[in-house]
Amino acid sequence: MRVMLPVVLGVSVLAGAAAAAKPPLSDVPEIENKLFAAAVGWEISEICEDIAARKMKALGQAWELKARANELGYSNDEIKTYMKSKEQKKRMRAKGEAYLKSQGAIYGQPETFCVVGRAEIAKKSAIGALLRAK
Repeated sequence: MRVMLPVVLGVSVLAGAAAAAKPPLSDVPEIENKLFAAAVGWEISEICEDIAARKMKALGQAWELKARANELGYSNDEIKTYMKSKEQKKRMRAKGEAYLKSQGAIYGQPETFCVVGRAEIAKKSAIGALLRAK
């Protein structure tokens, strides 16, 4: 019994640590999806001259996301590391480009981005909510 107690305690501690382990922020849908919408919206607003980003709305959403990530147990340093990660930026860019392409956007043809942006605004999607027609 004396030998079993440390083993049982060790297993309990490891199980508790595994349960407390946080997934990468990219695997937290409520964070990832809003960041994705912001990234795609920004790309549309940068390419289409007829559509602007709702910068104040995006800034407010960024603060809300940071607060939510903190509530989920992520430290400010973890959030900062995620946001500055070259790998995450590259992954998000690829994901955004694939989405835009699937919606008909073609790089080098700004009007196609305008069409996608206007459609997102009309749908009142998460992306469209961060855009406004000029």
